[in-house]
Amino acid sequence: MKEKQMINGKTLLGWGWEPGPKMGEALKLAKQMERKAVTLAVIKEELEKLKPAPIVRLSRKEKGLFAEAIQAETDEEIVNLEGVRRHMHELMKTPTLSAGAVMPDACPSGHAHGTIPVGGAVISNAIHPAFHSADVCCSVWVTLFDHDHDTTDFMNALQASTRFGPGGRKRSGWLNDPVLDPLNNTTNYFLQGMYEVARGHLADQGDGNHFAYVGELEADETLIEKMKDNGYEKTAGVLKRKGKVKALVTHHGSRGLGVRVYKRGMHTAKMMTHRISPETPEHQAWIPFDTDEGQAYWVALQYVADWTRRNHQLIHERTAAKLRAQMLDSFGNEHNFVWRRGEDFYHGKGATPAWRKSDGTKTIGVIPLNMAQPILLTFGNDQEKYCSFSPHGAGRNKSRTQMMREAGVSHETSQDKLAELCANQTEGLDIRFYCGKIDLSETPMAYKDAEAVQRQIDHYDLADVAGLIRPLGCIMAGDYDKPWLIAKQKKREAARLAATS
Repeated sequence: MKEKQMINGKTLLGWGWEPGPKMGEALKLAKQMERKAVTLAVIKEELEKLKPAPIVRLSRKEKGLFAEAIQAETDEEIVNLEGVRRHMHELMKTPTLSAGAVMPDACPSGHAHGTIPVGGAVISNAIHPAFHSADVCCSVWVTLFDHDHDTTDFMNALQASTRFGPGGRKRSGWLNDPVLDPLNNTTNYFLQGMYEVARGHLADQGDGNHFAYVGELEADETLIEKMKDNGYEKTAGVLKRKGKVKALVTHHGSRGLGVRVYKRGMHTAKMMTHRISPETPEHQAWIPFDTDEGQAYWVALQYVADWTRRNHQLIHERTAAKLRAQMLDSFGNEHNFVWRRGEDFYHGKGATPAWRKSDGTKTIGVIPLNMAQPILLTFGNDQEKYCSFSPHGAGRNKSRTQMMREAGVSHETSQDKLAELCANQTEGLDIRFYCGKIDLSETPMAYKDAEAVQRQIDHYDLADVAGLIRPLGCIMAGDYDKPWLIAKQKKREAARLAATS
């Protein structure tokens, strides 16, 4: 006797199907096979091939599933922290996440609800491009030099060796370097066609909070021993031999290369996540690592990290050549990236890795606070509760626009007045703005209290502060006439004229 076959939507639901367009396609195929007297077992097997991946629902966990390594000490900080918490509570609904934390420098980033804050860290089983943002692999790199170089000469050599501002270098100033070779004929979708933009941004630092800083590192026994104990024997030897050295520190990301890789990564993440978790907002989308896309994006990220590290080195090498100085040693770290530890992916959006390596030694951290404060050299304490990160800087309590407005500064404020305000905060230091105009939103008054951030690093035992690079001078992009703001202003003016004509 033939097996009775009456397949309908209820049947498919019983077989684990989710309602959706594919269900109609499956029912149509089932009816065709029923007419051919195909057995129920065979129909089920064939329909299984059409079955979409199971829908991944947003987590509905209770609030509080992220740790706070931050204390709000002022009214401004209380408001700031509440904003960070609102974003983190929503962010932690992302179904791939297993843990989250906020660092002492945390502040909201972006308007979309549930955007990972600056100073935010999460652990996931997938890669989330938005969690490292377009400034992929933003990082700091330190080179130690002989001490007997005049600071002004050092700053002049540095300014002639780097570049800040919008866009990349003019073609006549392009550099050649072997780091570009992997981009020739690559089959990696995320890296294809990137050769020219990667070359055009070599020795280029961009704008915003990116900087080139000259300081002085005075070694004491604690720093020397920490360096030696954690595998930095060469650095320990340099410090023991020299006692005091000049340090060049640069801070920047992967420039136009990283922006383009990120955009392709976001496009891929949105498409993949929409299919399996349509409830997930686009700014929380992910790329599963065990897919071709995940493998390719991971490889692209490692290349971006190599390019960025080499970009730092090129600026340092060019400075040394102009100064005719000897580079004694170099080290640094990323703080806007995704790292793999075991089967998990650790995302830091402005957070410094503070973990132990496989041999038990600690990672070194370089934490700048502001242009007038020492840069901290730390060794991580791998605090699992805080996702094993530490802060990447001092962070902000308010946006650049709000800070400038409250300081009574506008586009009409004279450069003399801005220079006075800047000098009051940076006495005795050689402070330069590459594009010519002072950007007050990058001076110390724009950032959180540096000493408070260091106290909180100690309080939460995030890392051991082992040394300080004391400031001598700093170069930042500064303010400039931004093309997109000019275009927006022209558009507004045209609309106003049209409305009044």
